[in-house]
Amino acid sequence: MSLAEVKELKSPAKKWVTAKKQIFINGKWVDAKSGKTFEVENPATGDIVANVAEGDKADIDEAVKSARKAFESGPWKDMSASERGKIVWKIGDLILKYADELAELESLDNGKPLAVAGAADVPLSADIFHYMAGWSTKIKGDTFPISTDHFYTPGQKYLTYTQREPIGVVGQIIPWNFPLLMAAWKLAPVLASGNTVVLKPAEQTPLSALRLAEIIQEAGVPDGVLNVVSGFGETAGASLAAHDGVDKVAFTGSTEVGKMIVKAAAGNLKRVTLELGGKSPNVVYADVHDIEATVAGCASAIFFNHGQCCCAGSRLYIEKPIFDDVVKGISEAAKKMKVGPGLSSPDMGPLVSQEQFEKVKGYIKSGQDDGAKCAVGGGTVGDKGYFVEPTVLTNTNDKMKVITEEIFGPVVAAEPFDNAEEVMERSNNSHYGLAAAVWTSDIKKAINTADAFRAGTVWVNTYNIFDAALPFGGYKQSGWGREMGSEILDAYTETKSVVIAK
Repeated sequence: MSLAEVKELKSPAKKWVTAKKQIFINGKWVDAKSGKTFEVENPATGDIVANVAEGDKADIDEAVKSARKAFESGPWKDMSASERGKIVWKIGDLILKYADELAELESLDNGKPLAVAGAADVPLSADIFHYMAGWSTKIKGDTFPISTDHFYTPGQKYLTYTQREPIGVVGQIIPWNFPLLMAAWKLAPVLASGNTVVLKPAEQTPLSALRLAEIIQEAGVPDGVLNVVSGFGETAGASLAAHDGVDKVAFTGSTEVGKMIVKAAAGNLKRVTLELGGKSPNVVYADVHDIEATVAGCASAIFFNHGQCCCAGSRLYIEKPIFDDVVKGISEAAKKMKVGPGLSSPDMGPLVSQEQFEKVKGYIKSGQDDGAKCAVGGGTVGDKGYFVEPTVLTNTNDKMKVITEEIFGPVVAAEPFDNAEEVMERSNNSHYGLAAAVWTSDIKKAINTADAFRAGTVWVNTYNIFDAALPFGGYKQSGWGREMGSEILDAYTETKSVVIAK
């Protein structure tokens, strides 16, 4: 890390970043068995900010054994639900205690604006632990009247009930776009429901997950319940997904990798949940009553987090009478955006890596080669770091790669439409179905459009609103299952039926 970057960090983040980074197994910080480390860079500069232990198959195996022992013979699943909930709640409190430090780590590691990390990523991470803490005491079964006693065993009475039990050892693999928040989304329900876990953070952004492990240990979670193995997807991640000692695997990332996770998990038929890619349609009708607010919302839908959102509003469909006005408005907003290092609190930071930088540039070029026009942007910013200009494409068509494939960058394709029937057919013509949005002043049109979308989340006259109580996940190739809300608890519990002869 350069001297300038060190000075930008506040203590204790400054001290923590420069300390040795190991993996976390059975309550202890240890080196990878291979002794290998890998470099973590600041995407705003390309400079190395940390060296992190590179776990692989051997470390995953040790972590799974630790999680298994903690599940089978440790105190966590047998702890009272109230006591376990108090510990999970404390994790949320500690996240807020260390909020400034965590926001700095997110900004340094991922590149996102410091203000965004402080206002969104950190408090949302705390909130999911607080929310799930409350569910610890509310995971329950039910009783059932049965009719067997009338014909199968005449005269015999039964007491029948179900109970919900933790599923066991869970393997979790998280992406690099929201490192802290994705870790929180994954870990909070797992811990609240009494499971043990091995977490594999993205190799591009492991820092906040490692710091979160320290926080969870400080909260009082017993040794072995949480294990964090940093490393690469093709080694550590693949080993975790395939491990026979894992009862369930949860993955957030690309659809391509999600399909590989499913194949790897088939060996022992472990449960799988997937939160995958998206190519979300954002529909703007001509009857919007506040076009300025609509423009601002549509700009945020694609440029938030540098466009590195699985639910980004990357397909913008605008009714023809206001097409030019909306495109002009979003283009002007893009021109005014300050692009720079996350720690300087810009409007938009860098992409996460050289690989992602090249990928996004490739999509822009592909669109241009196919005839698309850049209403604004299309280029890069500066001579170091991975900065791409916020870009608005026009003159696209529904067969172009920029329309059909997930770009995962600050690039939106704006297309006109004539009527509701047409735009809904085009909106749903995708392999993805993660999110969608509609902007209109007509409540009937809003409801009908929301009903017609084949997507797991629909926003009306807003975008990117999330809450711990609100399930999030996708249709089609955007995934299996849901994150957050009470629904996520189904993914981490087994239902046992009990029949007792009276």
